[in-house]
Amino acid sequence: MTVKRRNHGRSKKGRGHVKFIRCDNCSQACPKDKAIKRFQISKMVEAAAERDMAEASVYETYVIPRLYIKKHYCVGCAIHMKFVRVRSRTARRNRDPPPRRFNKDTKKPAGAVKATA
Repeated sequence: MTVKRRNHGRSKKGRGHVKFIRCDNCSQACPKDKAIKRFQISKMVEAAAERDMAEASVYETYVIPRLYIKKHYCVGCAIHMKFVRVRSRTARRNRDPPPRRFNKDTKKPAGAVKATA
């Protein structure tokens, strides 16, 4: 039988069964190894409140921690939300990670956080 993908669209390998998770967008049941996983990074407070806290704070430099939420999406929702793309038959063989996006003013990746000493 012809095979569309080398890993059959999963990362299960030697395991017989994998637990199902629910898609965070549509609640469809999807195997955990097949789901597309992404971190949603958000600030704990909005910009206006952050500014007020900085003015009222005793500390000069205090970085407010961020929320890192791991989201699981089914394949259909991941394609719809453009996290992944449909690739041609020849492009599917490319296993390299996609190129990283860089900020124009600094030569650091878009998600990089500058460290304060």
